[in-house]
Amino acid sequence: MPKPLLTEFTARAGAEDEVAPLILDQAEEVRAEEGDLVHDVYRDEDAFQAHLKGPYGGPFNTVLAPLIEGTTPRC
Repeated sequence: MPKPLLTEFTARAGAEDEVAPLILDQAEEVRAEEGDLVHDVYRDEDAFQAHLKGPYGGPFNTVLAPLIEGTTPRC
């Protein structure tokens, strides 16, 4: 069964120009994942777990976190 991942957030005032390219770069990495059917919709739980363990997610989240607010994950 496909496993979607959606996170809603708002870029902090003045950070919009930093957030947009981060999201676009991350999207390229995610689309290249073997189990990614459509951006952030995974083939199954195993593919989703592989995404979470990917080498780029941690650094992406570290850079993104101070630039956003109101994060709501929806899995």
